[in-house]
Amino acid sequence: MPKHQHLGLLILALAIPVIALLPLPDFWITQLNMIGMYSMTVLGLVLLTGVGGLTSFGQAAFVGIGAYTTAWLTLNLGMSPWITLFIGLALTAGSALIVGLITLRMSGHYLPLATIAWGLSLYYLMGNLDALGKYDGLLGIQSLSVAGFDIGQGRAFFVLTWFILLAFAAALLHLLDSRAGRAIRSLKSGSQMAEAMGISTFRYKVTIFVLAALFASVAGWLLAHFQRTVNPSAFGLKMGIEYLFMAVIGGVGHVWGAIVGAGLIRVLEDQLQVLLPKLMGTSGSYEVIVFGVALVVMLKYLPDGLWSMVGKHIPAKPRKVDWQHAAALPERAKPANGELVLDVQKARMQFGGLVAVNDISFQIHAGQIVGLIGPNGAGKSTTFNLITGVLPATSGEVRFQGRNVIGTPSRDIAQLGMARTFQHVKMIPDMTVLENVALGAHTRGRKGVLPAMLRTNRAEERQLFREAQRQLERIGMGEYLHEQAGNLAMGPQRLMEIARALCADPTLLLLDEPAAGLRHKEKQALADVLRQLKGEGMSILLVEHDMDLVMQICDHLVVMEFGTLLTQGPPEQVQQDPKVRAAYLGTEH
Repeated sequence: MPKHQHLGLLILALAIPVIALLPLPDFWITQLNMIGMYSMTVLGLVLLTGVGGLTSFGQAAFVGIGAYTTAWLTLNLGMSPWITLFIGLALTAGSALIVGLITLRMSGHYLPLATIAWGLSLYYLMGNLDALGKYDGLLGIQSLSVAGFDIGQGRAFFVLTWFILLAFAAALLHLLDSRAGRAIRSLKSGSQMAEAMGISTFRYKVTIFVLAALFASVAGWLLAHFQRTVNPSAFGLKMGIEYLFMAVIGGVGHVWGAIVGAGLIRVLEDQLQVLLPKLMGTSGSYEVIVFGVALVVMLKYLPDGLWSMVGKHIPAKPRKVDWQHAAALPERAKPANGELVLDVQKARMQFGGLVAVNDISFQIHAGQIVGLIGPNGAGKSTTFNLITGVLPATSGEVRFQGRNVIGTPSRDIAQLGMARTFQHVKMIPDMTVLENVALGAHTRGRKGVLPAMLRTNRAEERQLFREAQRQLERIGMGEYLHEQAGNLAMGPQRLMEIARALCADPTLLLLDEPAAGLRHKEKQALADVLRQLKGEGMSILLVEHDMDLVMQICDHLVVMEFGTLLTQGPPEQVQQDPKVRAAYLGTEH
């Protein structure tokens, strides 16, 4: 975690007891209590929407589950509120898991609509059940106490709420700076790149959906014992929208933005409810109009939220290099030189009446570089996608190390030892080069979300970063470790992708136009790297339009035209083939 994040947590930890001891009016202590509870819920949206790219209007419903669970159990069964907290978390996790499994396969506008439906369903359920007091809710809930000490609704409650919030913020920052966190951050870029790294995108989507719901449930538990009453109005769609509004205003991609957004909206809402009726001369919910206008202005001129203005003035210090003495990651057994690695037999890809790949057959052996060439539209990228599992072949076989991988998801093929780059560079621009490359080693790590949040994953993290640095130095990009990936020119971005693929310790490396955008010296360096990899026994399938590079390094060429196999053979033979010269290389003068 960057040093300024540690400093932020330390400042907040020191500020909490100081604020509790200051002679602030009870009104402001109450406001701070509400801000703390709102911030917990918004933290879940930072993870879910800001980091994971999943828009949800249903957070308020999960607040309601936590609140109603503790209210009903304490009132009707006399349970301790501290026991009901865990029961509420279990119920929240179960409901979030069910909702997530149903809705998170949706994309586009369907997911937000599904969460709206979920929020409305729970709101009307709470409002119509006699056991929950219908729309009047449940009254007379006891306040929290510890060893006979009544926490009440004042300063002691403030300390409890804000230390829980501090723990959540620290856990979330730890999570985002981890193997699991990098996988979660990759979700926003679409599933193709993440799945190619061996990441189960659906599993991570469900995980962060449940985690965000748990944050909200704790906030609901606190809210019930703070207000000592619960009713459906606090958990309806209006509050779901308001939580999302807080996240956007504060900075939906920033952990600290959750607190900024919740604080600003809570204070403004309270003040505007007093000031606007005086200005208008009549009562009404005018603050909703003001917030609506403010949201439009924010999205137009400050789409990353208020915290982005603060964040850009905090210098990003390079990550502390503490992995020099970390143990090396285990490496997979490699096939013997010359052993058959990939066997494509009559692979066919048909989209309706269009045959994109027409019964292609070729082989790759260990230590061999095979070039897949052809004019634009020849079907090279489609063939790549057949081999890597992005597209299921209509017919034929793709055998990787003796196993037919047709129909196997790309993440499972990545686990078997196949890694790739993309024709159009796919990366996470706001992560460093080191972090992007470490993403490639995802399948070589084991630590998940909980170890990351508890910070028990550090030994494995050091191993992953050591491997990422080794691969970057291997391709001559050692000086770019701490550079933000989005700042790189196209050439270095492509080299970074190769380093990321190498981080997976592949048996077969598939490179899709790796020389595009590279200068002459960079191309020569790339050629040297590929020769080195070949010498180490790696098999490489290369799609490339730079024929000088192809002729320099390839042992075998496969030429495609209009989805069909035109010819294949050694580069010298292919270069002289009249059909190839006519179709691709140009006819002899």
